[in-house]
Amino acid sequence: QVQLVESGGGLVQAGGSLRLSCAASGRTFSSYFMAWFRQAPGKEREFVAVVNWNGTDLYADSVRARFTISRDNANDALFLQMNSLKPEDTAVYFCADSWRGGAYNNVQQYASWGQGTQVTVSS
Repeated sequence: QVQLVESGGGLVQAGGSLRLSCAASGRTFSSYFMAWFRQAPGKEREFVAVVNWNGTDLYADSVRARFTISRDNANDALFLQMNSLKPEDTAVYFCADSWRGGAYNNVQQYASWGQGTQVTVSS
C-alpha cells in the first residue's frame, strides 16, 4: 500500500497562487496515473487534474489554464501549481495513486489516497 502525504495548502487571496506537493512512499511499482481531486464542504469529491508516467496531463474544465500538474518519478512526488485562484477553488485537495484502470477522473479508480490539504481562497 502506497502512503501519500500532501502539503502546501493554506489561505490565499483571490488571484494568488499556491503549490501543492504529494510525497509517495512504500510502493513496489509506479502508478500509470497520479491525480489530484478536491472536496468542498457538502460536495462530492471531484477530479482536478491527472498526469501519466510520461508527463501527459489532463484537467477539469474549471481549472484548465490556471492549474498545472507535474510529477517527479525519480523522487516519487506529485505537484499541483495553482495560479489565479478563485474562492470556488476552496476545498480539501487530495493526492490519488494506485490507478486501477478505467476512467482516470473517477474517484473509484484510485486505491491510494492522502489525508488531504486545505486550500482556502478569500475574496
